[in-house]
Amino acid sequence: MKLIIQGKNIKITESVHEYVNQKIGKAIHHFKELTTKADVKLSAPVNSKKQPQQITEVTIYAHGTVIRAKENHENLYTSIDLVADKLARQLQKYKDRRQRRIHGKDILDRDTDQPLVPTDLAGDRAPKLPAKVVRNKFFAMPPMSIQEALDCLQLIDHDFYMFRNAETGEINVIYERNHGGYGVIQPREESGPDD
Repeated sequence: MKLIIQGKNIKITESVHEYVNQKIGKAIHHFKELTTKADVKLSAPVNSKKQPQQITEVTIYAHGTVIRAKENHENLYTSIDLVADKLARQLQKYKDRRQRRIHGKDILDRDTDQPLVPTDLAGDRAPKLPAKVVRNKFFAMPPMSIQEALDCLQLIDHDFYMFRNAETGEINVIYERNHGGYGVIQPREESGPDD
């Protein structure tokens, strides 16, 4: 497995490099058959008025799935320890789900009486885009079920996940709702003039 270490506003010394290799390597070691690459980003904010936080962010690529963990602490080594522990838990969860899916034991609990997505999400609102694009991201988007997308969402430590729906072939977004649960944003067929 390839481990890439980068620093932003932090110098990556030999001791930091060894510590990252030791801690992140140990967290990933038991899952090396699942992982292909790990990006480790160490950073510190510039001109922070509060106690400076050292941030450790790790992105692991595991056979088409992205697993992400981020932690911060006043001490860089502590933030590395925290993110290594979080990664170990996330990788174990990913491995368990993968094994259940392979053995056919992963069951989707769904309330069949209610539609998955309300029919009118946008209402009369028009989308507002930022004045300028500040970052582009590109990633593979293999078709997956909503349950697989939910599993990925829980692994990346974000509040939304974009995916290609295996049933429809369309791009969907699954997200964490503010009051609990999850929602799915799906494209709607264009309405004709008679609708």
